[in-house]
Amino acid sequence: MKIAALVSGGKDSIFAVQKMIEAGNEVVCLICLVPANKESYMFHAVNIDLVRPISDACAIPLYYRQTSGIKEEELNEMETALSDAIAEFGIKGVCSGAIESVYQRSRIDKICESLGLTSFSPLWKVEPISLLREMIESGMEIRFAAVAADGLDESWLGRVLDHNALNDLIKLHKTKYIHIAGEGGEFETAVLDAPIFKQRIVPVKTDIRYYGNRGFYDITAYSLVPKK
Repeated sequence: MKIAALVSGGKDSIFAVQKMIEAGNEVVCLICLVPANKESYMFHAVNIDLVRPISDACAIPLYYRQTSGIKEEELNEMETALSDAIAEFGIKGVCSGAIESVYQRSRIDKICESLGLTSFSPLWKVEPISLLREMIESGMEIRFAAVAADGLDESWLGRVLDHNALNDLIKLHKTKYIHIAGEGGEFETAVLDAPIFKQRIVPVKTDIRYYGNRGFYDITAYSLVPKK
């Protein structure tokens, strides 16, 4: 099936693309909706420009659209983007990286239904430890791009999500009650490599900002390196 993928550049949306391709679907375009309101209920904004090199790295065309970020109004903007993808690429379905957010999934499902599209959420309700372990073992390179929870200090910014980091997240879940997959907004991620990438994204210049209770790791310059 020809599908479009809603992506933010983070681990969940990119892994969802990978799962859909592994299942035999053709992901014909990536759709990134960029909220003007950084507190958007639907769309992430951390390192959002990274979707451009991700599109280049996996050789999948990108729709990069600005949205108001205003609750509910941004859903009309998503519907417009999906309508455009139907017209240009003939998509029959849409995938997202939703794991537990009923708010996000229900609204994506509703829009897909109105457009006659099939909605896919391949990560929905997957147990978080198993999910992150599968991401790591698949060969994805995932960096922590933002933190906003007790126990996630400045040292996490730019850190690779590997088995050691996962073990630390499990410990923090037990002591600080953070969600292991970051579903409570505890952290955001950026994907620099994945099995579906033909090139790796290599950070050239980064900027770390930490404010005592939250922080950000921004990739301000990068290069694309072909994979052997």
